[in-house]
Parts: sequence; C-alpha cells; structure tokens
Amino acid sequence: MKLIPLADRVLLKAVETEEKTASGIILSTATKEKPEVFEVVSAGPGGIIDGNEVKMVVKTGDRVVTSKYSGTEVKLDGVEYTIVRQSDILAIVE
Repeated sequence: MKLIPLADRVLLKAVETEEKTASGIILSTATKEKPEVFEVVSAGPGGIIDGNEVKMVVKTGDRVVTSKYSGTEVKLDGVEYTIVRQSDILAIVE
C-alpha cells in the first residue's frame, strides 16, 4: 500500500533521536517525548485551499520541525507516519 497526501498535506516519518543526552545519560523509552523532527516522505500538490493558493515549499527528503502535537498518526505496513498540513510545519532543517 502507498499513502499519497492530498492538497496541502505532507506525509512525515519520524527521525530517530539519540537515546542518550549530551552528558552521556542513557534515556529509557518511557522518558522519551514524541519527536518533533521528521523526514518528508511525500507532499501533496498544493492548490487552492479555502480560497487561497498554496504552493508547496517542502519536498521529499527534507527534514522538518513540527509543533509537538500536530498531525494525524497513521500506521501502514508496520511503519508509523504522521500527516500534517504544510502550515503545521514550523521550519526546514538544513
């Protein structure tokens, strides 16, 4: 199966985070928070959304930062994805 985002939606996959702090403390899975950095798997075509033209800025392969609780989580073939509106993306990580 394949997920294809529509309109101004973006399909994201979480980027694995470090399991220890900068000082070397190893974190348990219980103390981890939801990641805020994602990789763009695919992006919708944009278009006219609510009467305004939306041009897609993000593209496949970009790393982006989203707000902590944005989007809809979807699990497909054992892989967890998050679908967000492009406007929920706060920044592109370079």
